[in-house]
Amino acid sequence: MSTQIATEGGRLRLSGPITLATAAGLGAAADQYLNGEVVVDLSAVTEVDSSALSLLFEWQRAAQRRQCKLSFCNLPASLASLAELYGVTDLIPAGA
Repeated sequence: MSTQIATEGGRLRLSGPITLATAAGLGAAADQYLNGEVVVDLSAVTEVDSSALSLLFEWQRAAQRRQCKLSFCNLPASLASLAELYGVTDLIPAGA
């Protein structure tokens, strides 16, 4: 199963797994969406591993390069748990 990126109501919505198998493709795809102010909705993400955190940080670096304001909302509990485990929760900007 692949992960999909869709634009909905002024935000990006990711659906499907964000794992080692899908993260690389998602990292490259993000550049086309990083303009202005972007909120990434993760409510439809079905599975994560630590590469999901790497992806979020990769998108943040890309957003900084493009002077884009990026935030994330509706983190799955499993992703929030990984962020807490690694002590990086404060590094993930929350959006509405």
